[in-house]
This record gives sequence, structure tokens and C-alpha cells, in this order.
Amino acid sequence: MLYYLFELLKKYDIPGQGLMTYFSFRAILANVIAIIVAYFFGKRVIKWLQKKQIGETVRNLGLEGQMSKAGTPTMGGVIIIVALLVAVLLVCDLSNVYVQLLILTTVWCGGLGFADDYIKVFKHDKNGLSEGKKLIGQFILGIIIAGTVCFSPNIVVRQEVEQVATEETVQDGTPSGTVDHGRYVSEDVIKSTKTTIPFVKSHEFDYKYLIPFKGAFGWYCRWALYALVIIFIILACSNGANLTDGMDGLSAGTSAIVGVVIGILAWLGGNVIDAGYLNIMYIPGSGETAVFMAAFVGALVGFLWFNTFPAQVFMGDTGSLMIGGVIGVSAVLIRKELLLPILCGIFLAESISVILQRGYFRYTKRKFGEGRRLFLMAPLHHHYQKQSIPEPRIVVRFWLVGIVLAVGTLALLKIR
Repeated sequence: MLYYLFELLKKYDIPGQGLMTYFSFRAILANVIAIIVAYFFGKRVIKWLQKKQIGETVRNLGLEGQMSKAGTPTMGGVIIIVALLVAVLLVCDLSNVYVQLLILTTVWCGGLGFADDYIKVFKHDKNGLSEGKKLIGQFILGIIIAGTVCFSPNIVVRQEVEQVATEETVQDGTPSGTVDHGRYVSEDVIKSTKTTIPFVKSHEFDYKYLIPFKGAFGWYCRWALYALVIIFIILACSNGANLTDGMDGLSAGTSAIVGVVIGILAWLGGNVIDAGYLNIMYIPGSGETAVFMAAFVGALVGFLWFNTFPAQVFMGDTGSLMIGGVIGVSAVLIRKELLLPILCGIFLAESISVILQRGYFRYTKRKFGEGRRLFLMAPLHHHYQKQSIPEPRIVVRFWLVGIVLAVGTLALLKIR
């Protein structure tokens, strides 16, 4: 707990004791710690997995180089989780509600994925944890996150609020009324269902615009809608990252790119000066999310050392479900969830390819008696692999697309 150690040293005049007050220093430190832990812990985990012969079971789907991956250690997502949590526990302010929710998400989604991998590897059940059980687990997490966002007094935004300037009139020491001195605009922190949306002047969208009801009923409907959106985002991101995990370095690399952008957006939105300059939503306390995301990116980069082609270890559902969960929750917490279709375009394309493939197959089977396919194979990365494109080339091209989407997402801050 380096953060709290430095807090205790504040009363002493020790050179450098104030470094921990800077988000920039703590973010860099968290990133470096996560990379180092992932590297050294990863080497030990891989050796242990090889010793226990905990390897991937591969079905022959006719993909080039696929069978050579049989026996590669899996459940390597533990490396990402441990590296992330060590860095976060050392450097982050653990009293911050945003950090607490992200730690909960890491452990929760990582636990779901670990249960799935455990059943596949140790129980020798290739189906693992059923889709229904995974969705229920993710849905429960979504309820917890949504409930906290909606009801916690520590999760607020600052915005301009129009107020009435009044002055009490006093007669014989007893207030007898107020005098209206007009209206004025002040900045205040409030509970709000506002979020960020591109291409509009204020970069803000309020979910209450979708509710036709007024009064107390409309208020409840607004927050209920916001909660449902949060739950949907968490489920979509977690499963999208899971579907993307099918090639060496693909999920870890694209997720690291997304993590960098979310960290930058959290940094800007958590700094009152930067938020004011860019005219974006200021969210008090959310700057701590940037430190968490720096550790997240560091853990992924450290894992990539072992996961690049040819992979020495696979992350398994232990890592992929956790990665998607963290991305979804962090985007919700900094009010950038509506930017995810652009930022996480790779996850979206992978998910849509699976949905379309299944839907079209079932439709043609009912209509023609024989199922047909839109893609050579789904998810999308396997479609290109079926075309005999080398796996490393597909992965790097997906990374490049991810970088373009990341730059485009950041550019939206200035497009109104």
C-alpha cells in the first residue's frame, strides 16, 4: 500500500514524498509494476501449468496451424489478474468508489472465467460453465454496478445548474418569506443520468430524453433505463472480449489499446481544468480510474510477452471475461459507454459476426432444410483464417484497426 505509506509521510519533510499526490506518477508506477509482476509471475505460472499438464484441448476445425496449439497451457488469465491487483493495491486510493467497483469487477469476472476454465480442464467437460450460468453471473454483477452508480452519493457529475437567488425577509426575528432576486448559474455536483455522446455541441446526452413521463414516475423510469443500459454494456463487453480471444495476442493486444484510451478519457474527465478546456463532463474522483487502467494496460502488455505468436500460454475465459468486464464497467463509470461501439469496434464486429452466423444458419435451415453460412467461420477472425491468411498477419491488422478506432474515439472530443 505505497499510496497510504506516502500519505503517512506527508507530515515529514522527506524529498519526493509528495509524488503520490500526482495521478501521472502513480499511473506510470502502476503500469511498470504490473508489467514486472506479469513477467516474473507469468514465468512461474507457465512452468507450473506445464508441469501439471494443464493444456488447451483443441478441436480440429480445419484451421491452419490449429492443431499445433494443442497442449499449450491455458488459464493464463490468472497472470493478468494478479499483476493488475498487485499494482492497484500498491498504488491506487482504495477508498475511491471507482477503484472499489473495478476491483470487484476484476475478481468477479475473473472468478466466472476461472470456474469455466476449471470445469473444462480439470473436469474434462469441454462445454465448461453453461452460457446461462455465465450470463446470470454477469447479470448479477451488472445489478451491483448499476445500483451503486444510481444510488451512491460518491458517484456524481459536475454541471451548470440554474438556481433562484433568494433572500429571506425577517420580521421580529422570524422569517416571513423570501424575495426573488432573479436566476443565476452555478456549478454543482449532482446525481445525474447524463453521459457522453459525440457529434453534439455539449457532448452530453441525458437518458431522461427517452422517457416521456414526468414527475416522480418519470424519475424512476429514467434511472431504471440507465440501470438497464449499464447491465447491457457489461454483458456485451464481457462476452465480446471472450469471443475475440481466439488467436495469439489478439484479445490482449486490442484490449490494451482500448485500455489506453479509457485511461486517457478518465484522466481528462477527472481533472477539472482539462475537462473545462475540452468542454467535457467533469466527474469528481474518476481520475483514479486512470491509474487503474494504467495498471490494466501494464498487466496486458506483460501477458503479451508470453501470448504473442506462437503463444506460450492462453488467457482462457479467466482472462477474457475479466478483460471485457473491466472495459465495460470503466466506460460506464466515466460516462463514456456510448463511445464503446466505436472504441470497441473489434469486439462489436466479432460479436455481430457470431450473431449473424447463428441467425442466418437457423433461418436457412428452417426455410431450405439445410443451414447456410454468411462467413466461412465465426467469429470474424476465423473467417480470415479460413482464407489461409497467416495468423500473425490477421492479429496485427486487427491491432491496426483497433488503433485507428482508438484515435477516432479521442478525436471525437473536438468534433461537435
